[in-house]
This record gives sequence, structure tokens and C-alpha cells, in this order.
Amino acid sequence: MRYLLLLLLPLVLMAGCQDSSAPSATDSPRWVKTATLAASSAHTLSLTGVLRARYETPLAFRVSGQIATRHVDAGQRVRQGEVLFTLDPSDLEEALAAARAELAAAEAALDVAQADLSRDRQLLEKGYLSRQAFERAELGVRENRTRREAASARVTQARNALGHASLRADADGVLIDVSGEPGQVVGVGQAVARLAQEGPREVEVNFPARSRPPQAGELLAGEKRIALTRREVAGAADPASRTWRARYRLESPLEAHSLGEVVQTRFTLPSTAAQGRFRVPVAALDERGDGPRLWRIVEGEARPLPVTLERVTREYAWVSGEGLEAGQAVISLGTHLLTAGKAVRPLGEEGAP
Repeated sequence: MRYLLLLLLPLVLMAGCQDSSAPSATDSPRWVKTATLAASSAHTLSLTGVLRARYETPLAFRVSGQIATRHVDAGQRVRQGEVLFTLDPSDLEEALAAARAELAAAEAALDVAQADLSRDRQLLEKGYLSRQAFERAELGVRENRTRREAASARVTQARNALGHASLRADADGVLIDVSGEPGQVVGVGQAVARLAQEGPREVEVNFPARSRPPQAGELLAGEKRIALTRREVAGAADPASRTWRARYRLESPLEAHSLGEVVQTRFTLPSTAAQGRFRVPVAALDERGDGPRLWRIVEGEARPLPVTLERVTREYAWVSGEGLEAGQAVISLGTHLLTAGKAVRPLGEEGAP
């Protein structure tokens, strides 16, 4: 036992002489990869749009009923006044006949009231009728005359309704959609077709929520460039896609393109839109619950820098915010492992592994 203690004593003394303050591997600064902020040079925005007609009118009957005939198909060109659909006119014809009968009855009642008034006037002059009774006869004539006018108006309404049993094209154009079918019962105002009127054509473009639609742009049709002028912008962003819908007028005709076709457009962003925007690798963006931010190295420590995300692709992100400058170095990899104040060293310094 004594010999064993003598053998262990030198080992204990050697362990005590070691420096207990030597830094561990976990306390050493972490090596990180950095990238520099590049000022955004993207002054143009390329988007797809859809070719539309300036006026796209839903077509509907002004009376309800059952569709009897359909004379057109989707994609067909029509002329103004051309019959597209007809309703079964039987109920409308009966309504017109009833209105005419009501008018005839009202006219007969008025004739009787006027004859009575004429006799009452003679009796009044001879003193055989009181003034009160005569005034009552006058009121009866006015009442029957009013009823005749109302019956005449109902005849006009019934005649117009019978005329509305035929749905006609409001203008020359192309039917881009036809949904009505024979035998279908439709209500007043229920669209059965959609007419793209002849005339100017437009391009409908949806812009990202952070990019306000500019006043002008151009349509790219092969080698041809057609100027676009903004006509309208939606009053609010679409709640589903978070985009702004804008319509642009074509300043010159576009040949060999059909309505609804997808076209390529390009827009020049306002000068203020490109200022203050920087491009970084998408891996440099940290979005862990506190909003998007970048990390920079300050005195050997990682410091977060809040930013606003403008646009993102598979490789790059465009950001803006206070404190950002072109050429500024930010940590570009492993940002999801960083914490504020963590000791870091950029790769490329002397002694980097």
C-alpha cells in the first residue's frame, strides 16, 4: 500500500501544476463566413400580365324565365344588336294580355264615370242635385282616369318585358365566356355570357405589395416594345395574394395576341425605390421571431441589425433599413445559431482555419 501511494503522488503533483485558466474549445471565438452588402442596381421590374379588353361586360336578362334558345358559343364574334339568347315567352305574353285587359276595363270604367258626371252636371244646373254629390262624381272621374293611366303603364312594362325575352349584344366584340344553356332558369341580372367589346386593349398586372405600380412601362412582344400607360390601380391590395392589381393601356395595337394571353412586361422603378436597398445572400437573413435581421461583427461580437425585407429569391434577398451601407460586412452563414454578444471571428483573418 505504501508503494502504491508513492507511485500516485507524482501524478497528483503534476495535475496540480497545470494551468487551470487555459481556455476551452467552447470558449474560443466562433469562425464565421461574411459577405458585403451590395447596393441594389435593379431599377427595373419584370412581371407577367394578362391581355384584357378595356370593356368586359357581363350579359344578363332583364327579366326572369327559362332559356329557350342559345345562338352563340364562347369565342364567337358578335355584332351589336345580334340575338344571343331567348327566353320562353309564354308567361310574358300572358302577362301582356292581362295588362291589356286591365287597361280595357279601366277605360270602360272611365267612360261610365264621365257619362255619369255629364248627367250630374245637368241635374246640378236644374237644382235636382246637391253640390256635394256633384263633387263626388268629379272625384270618381279623376280616380278612374288615374287607374287608366296606371293600367296603360303596366301594358308598357309588360310589352317591354316581352321584348327583353331576347338577349342582344350591346356592342361589337368577342364572347369570352358563355354559361347559359337551354332549359336553364335564370333570374334578373344573372350573367349568362361575358362580352369583350371591340376597342382598346389593356394589360392587367399584379405588383408585389411593396412595389407601387409605376405610371408607365412597356410590353415585350418578341423584338417589339409597346409603351404602357397606367389607367387604374386597385383601391386596396388583394387580401389573398397581397398584390396590387393595375391596368395599363397599350399605346399601339398588339397583333397576333388573343384576349387572356399571358404577356411579359417591364417597368422602371422610381429612383427612390432603388435607393437604400441592398442585396445579400439569402442565408444571411435571420427570421427567428423578432422580424428579419442581419448580423454584423462589432468588436469581435455578433450584433443584430433589424432590416426590412423588400424581395427574396432562391439565392439573394433585398433589404433596407437604418445603418446599412454598401460594402458593409455581415455574417452570411449560420445566422440561426447566433446570439447577441457571441464572440465571433470572420474567416480570412490571420490564423483562420
